[in-house]
Amino acid sequence: MPTAVELIQRKRDGGRLTPQEIEWLIAGYTAGTVPDYQMSALLMAIFLRGMDPDELTAWTGAMLHSGQVLDLSWVPLPKVDKHSTGGVGDKVSIPLAPMVAACGVAVPMMSGRGLGHTGGTLDKLESIPGFRTGFDPDELRRRAP
Repeated sequence: MPTAVELIQRKRDGGRLTPQEIEWLIAGYTAGTVPDYQMSALLMAIFLRGMDPDELTAWTGAMLHSGQVLDLSWVPLPKVDKHSTGGVGDKVSIPLAPMVAACGVAVPMMSGRGLGHTGGTLDKLESIPGFRTGFDPDELRRRAP
């Protein structure tokens, strides 16, 4: 396997990365063996040179499987997720999820916390006394419709 530096150089020079190399990079980054500065350099090279459809497919798959994957196939409803990088006010996420759920669509709302000075959607919702967001998969299944 080439080193991270060699993969960065190849992408910088317009080359492509194999699915195995992309999986190795993502796994290494999430494990802490590929440092932030190398991943930043790779992302800059990707921004400047782009990715072909095979690279993008491999990147998406590697990111998907870089953490725990929650299987929601048992939910009998259509499922959607509205994702946000945060912002001042959460003008869309907080009202949209209940509106879509009222239309019969499951909205698991995978969400983040601690997103800079504004906080994440979870931080805002958990500021409501008694509002809980941290359900483990078994509890989520018991609470589902």
